[in-house]
Amino acid sequence: MSVDPVLVGLLVCPETRQALRPADPATVVLLNAAIAMGRARNRGGEVVHDAVDGALVREDGAVCYLVREGIPRMLADEAVNLPLGVCRTSSGKLLGQNRLLPEYE
Repeated sequence: MSVDPVLVGLLVCPETRQALRPADPATVVLLNAAIAMGRARNRGGEVVHDAVDGALVREDGAVCYLVREGIPRMLADEAVNLPLGVCRTSSGKLLGQNRLLPEYE
């Protein structure tokens, strides 16, 4: 289930006020793999247990907000830091640092 594009256009990161965009399918697959392996932690330090339907990626590509049942979880502590090779900018550049899935380095 995806987030309404109009809503995505209105939402911003609660910390930095940067714009958000939907995560590409590869990002969602890798996030769910990390969740399944018990390796995904939110910024509050808690292990993320439930798979996601999608994510909204902050403009700088460093953080994403998880989406479940079409509802983005927009609390700063529930955001997940993105690793290198998972998130790409619209121009195709890789962003982040590989902390979530270290075995993919």
